[in-house]
Amino acid sequence: MDTPSTTAPPVPPIQRQPRESVVVRFAGDSGDGMQITGSEFTAETALAGNDLATFPDYPAEIRAPAGTTFGVSAFQIHFGSREVMTAGDELDALVAMNPAALKTNLKDLRHGGVLVCDVSTFNTRNLTKAGYTVSPLDDGSLSDYRVLRLDVTKLNAEAVKPFELSAKEAVRCRNMWTLGLMLWMFGRERNAAIEWLERKFAKKPEIAKANVATLNAGHAFGETAELTSVVPYSVAPAKVGPGIYRTVTGTEALSWGIVAGAQAAGLARVVMASYPITPSSPVLHTLAGLKQFGVVTFQAEDEIAAMCAAIGASFGGALGVTSSSGPGIALKTEAIGLAAMTELPVVILNNQRGGPSTGLPTKTEQSDFYQAVYGRNGDTPLPVIATATPSDCFEVGVEAVRLATKYMTPVMLLTDGYLANASEPWRIPDTNALPRFPVTFHTDPTGFQPYLRDPDTLARVWPIPGTPGLEHRIGGIEKDYDTGHISYEPENHQRMTDTRAAKIDGIANDIPLQTVALGEDHGPLVVVGWGSTYGPIHQAVRQLLAEGQRVSQIHIRYLKPFPRNLGDLLKRFDRVLVPEMNNGQLVTALRAEYLVPAKKLAKVTGKPFKISELVSAFRARLEEQS
Repeated sequence: MDTPSTTAPPVPPIQRQPRESVVVRFAGDSGDGMQITGSEFTAETALAGNDLATFPDYPAEIRAPAGTTFGVSAFQIHFGSREVMTAGDELDALVAMNPAALKTNLKDLRHGGVLVCDVSTFNTRNLTKAGYTVSPLDDGSLSDYRVLRLDVTKLNAEAVKPFELSAKEAVRCRNMWTLGLMLWMFGRERNAAIEWLERKFAKKPEIAKANVATLNAGHAFGETAELTSVVPYSVAPAKVGPGIYRTVTGTEALSWGIVAGAQAAGLARVVMASYPITPSSPVLHTLAGLKQFGVVTFQAEDEIAAMCAAIGASFGGALGVTSSSGPGIALKTEAIGLAAMTELPVVILNNQRGGPSTGLPTKTEQSDFYQAVYGRNGDTPLPVIATATPSDCFEVGVEAVRLATKYMTPVMLLTDGYLANASEPWRIPDTNALPRFPVTFHTDPTGFQPYLRDPDTLARVWPIPGTPGLEHRIGGIEKDYDTGHISYEPENHQRMTDTRAAKIDGIANDIPLQTVALGEDHGPLVVVGWGSTYGPIHQAVRQLLAEGQRVSQIHIRYLKPFPRNLGDLLKRFDRVLVPEMNNGQLVTALRAEYLVPAKKLAKVTGKPFKISELVSAFRARLEEQS
C-alpha cells in the first residue's frame, strides 16, 4: 500500500495583469517619508528597465501641523514599457497615509484605480483636520475605486516589534511597509531599497534592520493576503538604446552640465555663489559635492552678495555661477546689469516657481520669461536659454557655459521647480564626445585696452588681474569704447549700447536653426512651447497625429536671441498656439517679433499640463479653424 505524500502542492505563480504603463502616487504628511518612498520605488523601477518620469510635490510649509491638507507631501511616478515623457495624468494607484492625503489627491485617481489607506489614521481628529465630517471609508464615496483598507500602522508595529524601537521610531518605519506592498503589486525587486536602508542607517543597525523587516513584511503581505479587490500588475522593460543609464534629476544634470562646460572651456575653477531659496537650493548642495572637479561653493549673506561674488570670480578668471528663483533673481537684478556692463561670463540659473512675490514656493511655473528677457534697467540684453527635460539640463548647462565664455556675457538659464525635482533615465555620455571650446585669456600687453573685441563675436578680451601690463578697470559706469576710461559722452554711450546689443544678437548665427520636433514643417496648426512643457505637448501632438490630425510641435531652447529662422518657420502655419505655465509671456514676444497670429494657452495652477487637457485644447483649435 502506497504511503500518502505529505509534500504540499506547489504554489501557483501569481497571475499579473500586463500593462503598458502605470502611474503611482505616494501621499502623506511631510514627515511620513513620501519622497524617500517614491525615490526608492523609482530606483527599483529603473533597475527593472522601465522608462520613467517622476514628480515630487512638496508642501510649501516647512513643517505644517500634522494631518492638515496644506502639509501633504506627495511623490508621483509614471513608468512603462514605452517612452515616458510626463509624470502621467490619472493615477492607477494612490497610497494615502492619512485623510488629508486622501482629500488632496483622490481627484487624480482614475475610476477603478487602486487606493491604499492606513485606516488607523482615519480617526475623528484627523478627519476633522482634513475637512471630513464623515469618514470616506464608510460613506460610500470611494465605491468607484478598489480600496485596500489596511491598518498599516499596526502591521508595521508587528513587523518592527523584535527590534525594540521607541513608539516614534516604529511609526517612522511604516512608509517602508507601504513601499514593500507596492513593490509586490508591480513586480519590483527589493534589493536596491534594502541596500539603501543599510547604507543610510549604517550607524544605527537596529533602525536599518527594522526598516528592512517592515519592507519585507509589506511585500509578504501582498503575496499571502489573497487581496481579491486588486490584481497585481506587470510592466515589461522598455526598449532603449545601448549604453550605461542612471536615473537623474534636473538639478543633478544641470550641476554636472555646468562642471562639464567649465572643463570644456579649460577653466580650472567653478565658483558657485548662492543664497538658499526654494526650489533652487539643491543646485548649491549638488555642486558642493563636486569639489574634486575644481568647484568652490559659497553661501552668501544675501542674493546681492551672491551675484557680486560670482562676478568677482569671473573677473579673476574662474567661471562664476549663481542660482536663485524669481524673487531672488529680482534682488540680483542690479548686479546682473553690472555683469553685462563689465562683460564677464557668469551663468545665472533661474529655477522658476509660482509668483509673484513669495507666491507658491514649492510649485512649478514658467512666469519668469519677461524677467529673464526684459527685466533689467537700461538696454541690457542677455542670452536666455531654457531646459526641456531633466536630462536635457545637462546639455543646456554645457551650452550656457559655451555662450558665456565665447561671448563674454552673463547667460540666464531658465529651468523650473518641476524639472529640478523630477527624474528620468539618462544615458551617460561619452566624455570624449563632449564639446570642447577652450578659452584664451588675454596676455599681450601691447596696445591693451579692456574693451578690445573679437571682430566676429564682439566679445571683449578676458585678462586675468595681476598679469603685468594688463592693469585695467571695469565697472558699472559707462566706459569709453577705445580706452576703457569713464565716459559720459553721448556718442560713446550710443556706441557701447549698440555694440552690446549686436553682440547678443549675433549669437543667433552661432546656434542651431529651429526645427520641428514633431509633425510637418507647415500646416493648419503648430504648437509652440518652451521649458518643461515639452513632454506633455509632445505626447499630446503625437496622439493627435495618430488620429490623422495635422498638427506640429516646435519647442524653443533659445529664447534670446531666437533662432534666426524661427519667424519664417512660424509663418508656414495657419495658426500658432502657445501653451505656457504663465499668463501668456512667450506668446507676446512671438507676436511682437514676428507679427504671427499666436494665441496663448495659459495655466498657472502650480502643476504641469496634463496630456488630456492639451489634446482637448489642440482639437478645439483645429475645429475652430475648420
